[in-house]
Amino acid sequence: MKQTLLIIDAQQELIEGNQEEQPVYQKEQLIRMINKVIEKANDADVPVVFVRDLDVAGGQGDGFQVHRDINVPVGSKIFNKYATNSFHGTGLLEHLQSQQIEHLVIMGCQTQHCIDTAVRTATVSGFDVTLVGDGHSTTDSVVLKAEQIIRHHNKTLHGHYNVEHFSMVRNSEEDLFQPTHYQYR
Repeated sequence: MKQTLLIIDAQQELIEGNQEEQPVYQKEQLIRMINKVIEKANDADVPVVFVRDLDVAGGQGDGFQVHRDINVPVGSKIFNKYATNSFHGTGLLEHLQSQQIEHLVIMGCQTQHCIDTAVRTATVSGFDVTLVGDGHSTTDSVVLKAEQIIRHHNKTLHGHYNVEHFSMVRNSEEDLFQPTHYQYR
């Protein structure tokens, strides 16, 4: 089964925050988990794709770049987006289809926005998805703390399905590149 590690909005200013936005919840752990899964992807010869949000740091400068402490593999594809949806207007879907990808492992920011949307869009687009439960983060909202948002989405998106394809939530210590979806079909 061909697969890709998809890391969404793991950008310097989004993770670290700025004068208007707080840093994401447990930012150091998030960076560690992303690097851990990148290493697993490299060991499994799984390509890594990054998506960056053009709203972060005005789409330019160091704040717009993938976080400086994330080990971006040489040759990683990078897509830029204007929308919450990583698949909208980016060429990401076409790229994944041209590579005959069947399984996506998803990580990044922000849980209730771009991560949720990517997981749901990916299943509708014909991919099985593994969301890394300890590999996505967000900030507090006016309603919920970041930790609650993350826990809620891990519960909601585990087993979320769209007819043929669905998502599972697994943690970084698991063998994420050995999908378990077929055990549940």
